[in-house]
Amino acid sequence: MRQLLLDIRPPARPDLARFVAGRNVELMAQLNAMLDGTATERMVYVWGAPGSGKSYLLAAWAAACETRGRSVQWGGVEAGEIVVADAVESWNEARQLAGFAAYNQVRERSGLWLAAGSVAPAELPLMPELKTRFGWGLVFQMQPLNDAEKQTALRQHAESLGFQLDPQVADYLLTRAARDMQSLLAVLEALDRVSLETRRPITLPLARQLLNQSV
Repeated sequence: MRQLLLDIRPPARPDLARFVAGRNVELMAQLNAMLDGTATERMVYVWGAPGSGKSYLLAAWAAACETRGRSVQWGGVEAGEIVVADAVESWNEARQLAGFAAYNQVRERSGLWLAAGSVAPAELPLMPELKTRFGWGLVFQMQPLNDAEKQTALRQHAESLGFQLDPQVADYLLTRAARDMQSLLAVLEALDRVSLETRRPITLPLARQLLNQSV
C-alpha cells in the first residue's frame, strides 16, 4: 500500500471531454473555437493559482489538437502551427527572448498560441515586451471548481477508469485529501490501483486506509 502511495502521479492522459468547466465556460468556448477553426482570436493566456487546473487543461487541449492530426509545439520557445506553454512565470532570460520571437512568429503566421502562468500578464516577472505580448490576445483567469463541481469531475474520472464513485468516498476525499484537482484525481487513480491489486471495492474504508497511510 505504501509503495502505491509513493507512486501517485497526475493522470497520464488528460482528456478535454472530462474537463469540468465550472465557471470557466467562456474560456472553454474559446478553446473549442480554436480547436475547430472558428476562433477569431488565436492567442490566449490563462492565469490562476497553482492547482487550479491550468496544466491539465493545456495538456488536454494539446492532446485534442494532436488527435485531430495537428502539430503541437510544447514550451513556447519555438514557433509552430500550435504552441502551448505552461508556467511562463519561470522563464529565464534566454527563454524569454526565445518566447518573444516565437510569439511574434506564431501571430504573424496566424497560428494558435495557448500559454499559462500563475499571475496576470502585467504581474509576470518577465521583460516588458513579453508581458505586453501575453496581454495582446484574450486573457482568462482560471476559476477554481467549487465542491459540487469537483465531485462531478471525480465522478466522471472514476467512470473513465471503469467504476462508479460512491458519493461518501468523494466527500471524504474532498475533506481529507489535498483539494486541488490534480491531487484529487491522482488519489482517485491510486485508489483504483489499490482496488485492483487487493481485489477490494472502492469504499470509504479503503479510502481511509489509503489516506491514513500517506501521513
